[in-house]
Amino acid sequence: MQIKEVITALEKKEFINFPVRLYNNSPCWIRPLDADVEGVFNKEKNKTFHHGECIRWLLVNDNGETIGRVAAFVNQKTTNKGNEQPTGGMGFFECIEDEQAAFMLFDQCKTWLQQRGMEAMDGPINFGNRDRWWGLLLEGFDREPNYQCNYNFPYYQKFFEAYGFQVYFYQLTFGRPIEGPLDDRLYEKAALVEKNPDYKFSYVKKSEWNTLPGKIRQVYNRAWAKRGEIPELTELQAKHLVKQMKPIMDEKLLWFGYYKDEPIAFFLSLPEVNQIFKYVGGKMNWLGKLQFVWHTLLKTNKKAFGILFGLVPEHQGKGVDGAIIETFRRMAQTKKFPYKEYEMNWIGDFNPKMIRVVEQINAPVVKRHATYRKLFDETKPFKRMPILN
Repeated sequence: MQIKEVITALEKKEFINFPVRLYNNSPCWIRPLDADVEGVFNKEKNKTFHHGECIRWLLVNDNGETIGRVAAFVNQKTTNKGNEQPTGGMGFFECIEDEQAAFMLFDQCKTWLQQRGMEAMDGPINFGNRDRWWGLLLEGFDREPNYQCNYNFPYYQKFFEAYGFQVYFYQLTFGRPIEGPLDDRLYEKAALVEKNPDYKFSYVKKSEWNTLPGKIRQVYNRAWAKRGEIPELTELQAKHLVKQMKPIMDEKLLWFGYYKDEPIAFFLSLPEVNQIFKYVGGKMNWLGKLQFVWHTLLKTNKKAFGILFGLVPEHQGKGVDGAIIETFRRMAQTKKFPYKEYEMNWIGDFNPKMIRVVEQINAPVVKRHATYRKLFDETKPFKRMPILN
């Protein structure tokens, strides 16, 4: 077996095509868009290159056939944030069912990261934001992956754990049908907040989408940033986020809560576009775009996907979370609402407050991923991701 760095156009194409062959007989796997995967490694498109570096490899057997792939990255904004040791990352791991092959790929990542001063690696993760390509699937193999979410074979778990990776945190995906009751506690919260006229909840109309980056950043940075390893969302990143979402956004899935007209909460969802992208074969060429438009017109997609939920600390514990969800429910549980299923973006088990909120919408865990961490010095004590207060 031999490992070679991905450099040429042919090698880049093989990096994309290897999983297509590997998952050929897996009915639930959905091919990611080629451009989305390649974009991670494009310095012009991925802003993480401004403060980091990455590399990727292919593993070939003695016959020259690809049997594995992987990437490794260093993100200087997160290497030391919340960590007791400089920590890099690895991801985009795919491999045949061969432990020796898997370990060769892991070793390659470890060596490259050690050469850059890293003392641990997390994986499988993304060279970029946590909302994409993050975590190893452990449960939920019977469900199709959501857009830019990892799906993998069950045997990958034994590779990671046998190599010495340990669970840094679990990622829980909650899902439920749109129809059906919520928990009584949530209704009680909503009724309490409705008595205060300073609180208002509404979706962002299409004519007001230019205000989205500012609103998202205002809530996100107060609700999430400076906690653990989560960096602040910059103005440029917020604009880029909205720009990426804009082609598929549905105004009735973009909800904000306000206190005296100031944004203090958001509940943001998107149409789950993998339900359409699974028909385009990974390519948004003219045929792929035609397929996308066709299935959009047919309203093929009946699934919505929650991407962000946040509430600033000053308004936590006052029932605002219940109120924004109840306001959304009143609109969603009507015959005109096109979506029938709902899944939320993953929630880390380090976030019990958010888990309690989701439990109130009567949504069970339908998928479980894990972010693993490998300490290069195994004599050091392993510590899991700290619980958020």
